[in-house]
Amino acid sequence: MDKPHFQSLREELDFTTIQIADFLTREVTDAFTKSIEELRTSGHATGLPIGSIAPDFTLNDHTGNTITLSEEIGKGPVVLTFFRGSWCPYCNLELQAYQRQIDTLTSLGAQLFAISPQSPAHSLTIQKKNGLSFPVLCDTNNQVAEKYKLRFRLPDYLHDTYRSLDIDLHRFNSEDSWTLPIPATYILDNQGVIRSAGLDPDYKKRMEPSAVLDILRTLT
Repeated sequence: MDKPHFQSLREELDFTTIQIADFLTREVTDAFTKSIEELRTSGHATGLPIGSIAPDFTLNDHTGNTITLSEEIGKGPVVLTFFRGSWCPYCNLELQAYQRQIDTLTSLGAQLFAISPQSPAHSLTIQKKNGLSFPVLCDTNNQVAEKYKLRFRLPDYLHDTYRSLDIDLHRFNSEDSWTLPIPATYILDNQGVIRSAGLDPDYKKRMEPSAVLDILRTLT
């Protein structure tokens, strides 16, 4: 069966949700839905507001090179996209969508950095798997995600659910905090000001790369 042609990332994510539902038990889907609603109403991991200054950070990319945000900001706008990990099908689709637009993004003088709590080895895996030409940064223990008010702890009842799907965060992240970032995208101007942000406790929802490009065009 040929893969459908999608007009947007949202269409592709929605299609994936339908496909995944065929393989998950009702117990698993109910646990995921419960955790999303709990996070939405908790008041935690709400993200930074538009207009605030993006916190500086220094992280290693998937090859071990060091990236410092304040050094990159002076070169032009920066797009930061926080994702959960290589085990997340929605994250893979989002990164693939950005890769398809990376030439346009860089032509606007911008840079894109993807950030996750994964170990360098797993960051390298997702970079190779998706043919990414932009850096994948390793945010150990979600320390940068915490600065951006995205870090949250998974409820205990999800630990066994994740393991039942062969998702062991200790193995992927090389630490045992069972924390993740809410998937989020921040667009920063060349002064480090957050000009736009897209985030949602529902990991199935992501900012459209086309919308990111439209905002970058207003910054040039």
